[in-house]
Amino acid sequence: MATFDPGCLLADKFFDRLRTGPAHDATMIEGKAVSLKMATAKAAEILRTSRSPLIYGLSRSATAGQRAACHLADMLGANIDTTASTCHAPSILALQQAGESTSTLGEVRNRSDLVIYWGSNPVQSHPRHLERFVDSPGLEIPGGRRQRTLVVIDVQETATSELADVFIRVERDRDFDLIHALRGAVSGLPLPHSSIAGVPADTIGDLASRMRSSRYGSVFFGLGITHGSLPHLTVANLLELVTDLNHHTRFVARRMRIPGDVTGADSVLCWQTGYPFSVNLGRGFPRYNPGEFTANDLLRRGEVDAALLVGTEGVSKLDPSAVEHLTSIPTIVLDYPSVDLPFEPAVVFRTAVYGVHAPGSVYRMDEVPIPLRRAIRSDLPTDDEVLSHIIQRIDEREFSDAAPQSGRS
Repeated sequence: MATFDPGCLLADKFFDRLRTGPAHDATMIEGKAVSLKMATAKAAEILRTSRSPLIYGLSRSATAGQRAACHLADMLGANIDTTASTCHAPSILALQQAGESTSTLGEVRNRSDLVIYWGSNPVQSHPRHLERFVDSPGLEIPGGRRQRTLVVIDVQETATSELADVFIRVERDRDFDLIHALRGAVSGLPLPHSSIAGVPADTIGDLASRMRSSRYGSVFFGLGITHGSLPHLTVANLLELVTDLNHHTRFVARRMRIPGDVTGADSVLCWQTGYPFSVNLGRGFPRYNPGEFTANDLLRRGEVDAALLVGTEGVSKLDPSAVEHLTSIPTIVLDYPSVDLPFEPAVVFRTAVYGVHAPGSVYRMDEVPIPLRRAIRSDLPTDDEVLSHIIQRIDEREFSDAAPQSGRS
């Protein structure tokens, strides 16, 4: 009798590390193992005495942990930022400027006959993306991949471009020019040159024709178009191209987000503070200013005197000067039990992984919330439990400091 193995080759090593138990002590102060009570007391003292604290990360947490981080930031009057500030921040700024014609991923699978990946290599960055939303049949596309046209636009050949029906190589940092030319071609305007951004005019005209004649087109754009000289304007131009196309057909755009719950971090900050990242609560109300209140800039300028990181995956994307300052101040870190930390923080909490050790809710890359269940039992606390303990400690200390002193006069 055949047996069914539900394992995933892409996740086996990840689960194996977590299944064997914590690779490090659960809670530490200055590199020494301590109790959870001692660690939360130390963390609370660091944050309570800080004049300008920073809470950063959140993309590897879940809704409950992100919400607790927002509560703590509000209590402290802290800066709070997510890993989006060093990732798709230009895209978020572009969305605020140009708007977004978009859909769920299910709509793409069920209806899209033209799929474009621009500045993205999902074969490596999002291994199941093509399988689920390009190769799979849908309600209006019963033939799946054979009924879809796949276009890849990038500065070089990739594993994804090898699978494409059409590959267009654009010159580095010239995406804006190509998008602008496409907008003209979609509107029926003649192209002024025989080649734009390294792409022949005939190729641009052919792609514009494919876009206009598609029944339902989708463009997934990645970090490849957010690292140029004017990234937010490039993304805004792409979103406006999609708006132009909706005068002729149905077309949608969608960001290719990094792994983790970075979309959830954006969403939770939005419904807690009104802004998706780079928020300062020092004046008792939220202020939003990317470049001023983003973690990298605050650390680089030395304006932070304590930090709490919910996940350390964003540290590698900070400037060297920002990392230097981060390692010089008291830092509290919450991270997975299997992660090797990039530096030695003052206080470390090894926390449960949502969806593996604990239930929770996260947001899919298309902003659809999904519930997670526990797969492996663990005694580790979750992010929201650790943060709630810290909040309680700060509350108790502030109440104690504010209480009137009794005695003889």
